[in-house]
Amino acid sequence: MTGLGSKLFCKVGKFCEHIPVFLNTFLVFSITGEVSYLVLVGAPLEAEQKDSVWSSWWKALHLLGQYFMLGNICWNAFLFLKTSPSIKGVFLGGDGLGQGWRYCYTCETHTPPRCSHCYDCKVCVLRRDHHCVFFGQCVGFRNYRYFLSCLLFMWSGLLYAMVMNAEVFIVILKEGVTLHSILLLLVPWIMLVSGQVSARAFAFAFIADTCVVGFLLVSAFFFFHLFLLFRGQTTREWYSSRRPYNLGLLGNLRHMLGLRWYICWLSPLIPSPLPGDGITFQVTGSLEPSQ
Repeated sequence: MTGLGSKLFCKVGKFCEHIPVFLNTFLVFSITGEVSYLVLVGAPLEAEQKDSVWSSWWKALHLLGQYFMLGNICWNAFLFLKTSPSIKGVFLGGDGLGQGWRYCYTCETHTPPRCSHCYDCKVCVLRRDHHCVFFGQCVGFRNYRYFLSCLLFMWSGLLYAMVMNAEVFIVILKEGVTLHSILLLLVPWIMLVSGQVSARAFAFAFIADTCVVGFLLVSAFFFFHLFLLFRGQTTREWYSSRRPYNLGLLGNLRHMLGLRWYICWLSPLIPSPLPGDGITFQVTGSLEPSQ
């Protein structure tokens, strides 16, 4: 019974690890579908503009931009998950051990500077930044570009969706700020369960709320990582206030995003080879934590 319970617990644990990925996927496609509906019915247009030639061009341009962002989000996320940032398959012998190298007792190998063990991924990760619970994988040397690009298009997509959903907020508040409208915006689930609103009104209110909350959260993550990128730091190094690998703004961009840093953010299909190997790094400051 103990063995059966242990196996069941492991399976449940593995399933729970994938819940954030499924939830993110569901929310991304739900928001895309809702915004597509708003575009197709021409919600932000005035009544006299909805049947004009401008309306057709407006819809085409908005749908093109919308699915360009969705495609970039999905493709960057796919490449992020497909690209392993770990030390597996990487020859670490090199020219011998130097300053910053450590021994990982779990992986039973010496690891280079900026590399650390992830107990979720159960492996050491080159230039490990953090373990992303939303994707269930570590952000490291080889997949950082896809992670940041995914954040960029999620941020821009949520900003766009929030602007498009302004019409939803206007409709909800058109009769003034009442208890009903406030509750619909703040707790749409309770309003649906209690039978105060229809399923259609709930869906629009819930997705509009999700856009606002999601935009605020993604903004925090995105601008924090831009801040780290400009400083040449990982999240772990930010905790210790170290900046020994700061190469200046352009140097940091090339080192993190690759040689084509200035254009690779447009599409994950644009090749942008990284200048380093994730093992050796140019040191420009003290490796000791600042006091």
